[in-house]
Order: sequence, then C-alpha cells, then structure tokens
Amino acid sequence: MDWMPLLSTIVGAVIGIGATLAADRSRWRREERRQALELRREVYTQFVSALKDAGEEIRAVALGDHGSGADRDAAVREAVRGTGLYTASERLWLVGPPQVVAAGNEAFHCLRRLRDAYARGAAVGSAVDAPLIAERRTAMAAMRGLMREDLGTGPLGIE
Repeated sequence: MDWMPLLSTIVGAVIGIGATLAADRSRWRREERRQALELRREVYTQFVSALKDAGEEIRAVALGDHGSGADRDAAVREAVRGTGLYTASERLWLVGPPQVVAAGNEAFHCLRRLRDAYARGAAVGSAVDAPLIAERRTAMAAMRGLMREDLGTGPLGIE
C-alpha cells in the first residue's frame, strides 16, 4: 500500500486546521483589543463628564445664598455626591492605564480642593478660587491629553 497520498492528506489537514486556528485567535485578539478600547472610551467619557458636572454643581452652590457656613458646606458636598463622580472615579481606577489613572486622580483632587474652598466660603471669582480653577484646568487638560493618547486619537492642540 502506498502511504504517500494518505500522509500528504493528513499533513494538509493539519496545516489547514492550524492556519484556521491561528486566524481565529488573531481575530479574537483584535476583537478583545477593540472591546477594551471601547470600554476605556466609555469610562473616560463618564469620568470627564462627572468631573465637569461636579464643577458646575459646586459653582452653582457657591453662587447661591446659604443661611450658614454649615449649610453651604453640606450643599457643596452633596452637589459633588449627586454627580456620580465617585463611581466614575472607581471605574477609571479599574480599567485605566497607570498614567491616565494618576492624571485623573490629580484632576479629581483639584476639584476636591476647589470644593473645599467653596465649602469654607470662598466666593466665585475671588482671589481664592482663581488659582484653584487654573490648577484644575491644567490638570484636566493633562488628563484629557493622556486619555486621547491612550485611545489613539492624538492631541487636540487647542488646550
């Protein structure tokens, strides 16, 4: 009996199966990377939006009229809690690369310093809040830049 045709058929089948498995694995890896990128995009958007919302909320509270310092403090802190910022921050910590998490954490702490100043009675537009707002803007721009780099969208060049 001649074994060559049978052997060549078996070798061809093994090569075909191997190539199919390699192609499937490659497709799976690409899909995993695409899904991870989409998740990070969603998390980054949620976090940046929550930071912006919290900033607007505490500014609105600081512009309002409050009976006492304790009322203002409570209102400012509640304004931040109501934005979902803490949940968005935790999501960032779970899926972001270290440099984005560090930049996000800095932007978060800049907002907290501004929140604390407003809670202590700082006025919007005062000499107290101006450097805090500048610091926050710088931190937000740095964070956004790292997020854009991670997402592969490149710098805006307008911040």
